[in-house]
Amino acid sequence: MTKTILITGASTGIGRATAELFADERWNVVATMRRPDDGADLAERGNVLVTRLDVTEHASVDQAVEATLARFGPIDALVNNAGYGAYGPLEAVPMAAVERQFATNVTGLIATTKAVLPHLRAQGSGVIVNISSVGGRVTFPLGSLYHGTKWAVEGLTESLGFELAPAGIRVKLVEPGGVETDFSGRSLDVHNDESLTVYQPIVAALVNQMRSTLTRSPASLVAKVIHDAVLDESPRLRYLAGADAEAAVARRDEIGDEAFVAEMRQRFAL
Repeated sequence: MTKTILITGASTGIGRATAELFADERWNVVATMRRPDDGADLAERGNVLVTRLDVTEHASVDQAVEATLARFGPIDALVNNAGYGAYGPLEAVPMAAVERQFATNVTGLIATTKAVLPHLRAQGSGVIVNISSVGGRVTFPLGSLYHGTKWAVEGLTESLGFELAPAGIRVKLVEPGGVETDFSGRSLDVHNDESLTVYQPIVAALVNQMRSTLTRSPASLVAKVIHDAVLDESPRLRYLAGADAEAAVARRDEIGDEAFVAEMRQRFAL
């Protein structure tokens, strides 16, 4: 029987690459996005449903799940991919932007998971893959909001795995490093206030680091890791994606928290 996967944030980047990979593998794919016109080419495939889902609008989440059930029947896998990064000195970020960051990366993920869970539980099987980040394991300056959401996703997912195991539902975390997507464009929300002079050297240092040293893997590499996680029936929880992610986590594990933080301070001249 053909299996069905629902993917959030599938208009571009990791979500789009994942939708294409599973469609090529002859899964039924529900590629959700805020603007379905962005997925018009995907919708031309007979095994792909493109439908609207904005994780911050919970009614749209329920509608997308119902559309999935109506088109393909039972859902076998959910990939919570929708998200973006808010960066900048915390003091400079308006509270509306703080709330939007958590509403998208955390609350929206929870809403989508809750909408799908009753169906997975009823069939006694399924897998949920939450897209975290290497930023859910290590942090960079000026990313307190983004890292805060990804560390929340890490804890939420690990704990959720315990309670869903008796229901036959597997839960996975995929942790990409730098990816060749539009993350630095429309998926990056930068806030700064130049009158807050104490932060400006850190802002300049981060910009220089991102321009000069950030390693980026193709979105297709992350899609392959997601594919492996979906198919992996073992209890494994975390899947790093990208050489930079693997190196960063390995370094922190090797030298410990204090030394790692000291290295980061030196790197950014803090």
